Amino acid sequence: MIHIVRCGIVVCLLTFSIQTFAQVLGKVGSLLSADRSAARLSANEGPHTALLSVVDRSSTFFTPSPVNALEYLNNRPNIPDVLTWKPAFAAVAKSMEFGVTAGSLSFQRVGAIKRYGEYLTVWRRDRKGNWKIDLRAQIEHHGGKEEPELQYIEPDDKDYTRFRTKERIQQRKEIVTSNDQLLSAVLKSNAAVAYEEFLADDARLYFPWNIPIIGKSNILKFVKKQDLAIQAESLVASRSASGELAYSYGTATVATGSDHLKCNYVRIWQLQPDFQWRVIIEMLFEQ
Repeated sequence: MIHIVRCGIVVCLLTFSIQTFAQVLGKVGSLLSADRSAARLSANEGPHTALLSVVDRSSTFFTPSPVNALEYLNNRPNIPDVLTWKPAFAAVAKSMEFGVTAGSLSFQRVGAIKRYGEYLTVWRRDRKGNWKIDLRAQIEHHGGKEEPELQYIEPDDKDYTRFRTKERIQQRKEIVTSNDQLLSAVLKSNAAVAYEEFLADDARLYFPWNIPIIGKSNILKFVKKQDLAIQAESLVASRSASGELAYSYGTATVATGSDHLKCNYVRIWQLQPDFQWRVIIEMLFEQ
């Protein structure tokens, strides 16, 4: 009898945990499900099949230059035989048509050593309500300790204004472009000052051959230690329909104390409670 009661308690606790987990993830859960489903498909049927399942005619891959993802995959590129990934960060917009995931990955060709890195994916929903890749980029590093817990941004339930005219939508994108260009201008003169001003407190920096640098204070320490100098040029910006999440990307020349790198960058922006735009993720990856 005691055994039956204990089993009942365990079942209840497990059920409660699953329900609580689903409630905590809320809207961002659907995006994580899409990312994780693609990762499982990659493990079971291969990365080519998995990536084809989540791209369409508008998807962009950085290879490392931006290319049309569907055309790239249809040309049967020389991609790894094994590709695994696991999200450590996720965010979704109130409008539920725009989202971001990022995390660790590993890849390997038959007969070669396993290699490690980080990925960043911007997602959007298609007309059927399926999450598709808008753009995907990655860096490589030597491996290291994985992030212990998933961090995510769940949107609030406040109403938002959906602008439908092309002119108004373009104006909203231009606001992101202006912030991106301003950040790049300040980076050119002083990287530490630029990141101090434009990074969110819990921002993430993905830098070539480094594990993720998380938190503004840690990023500033890294910038000063590496003696970073960055010249960046903005190319593209886009913004969620609800307006609080956006991305931008472009090119950058990155100088450290010992090297010069030709890079592309992707920045994920979030509108803060003080109505200032801050970068929550920046990925710099070599061209």
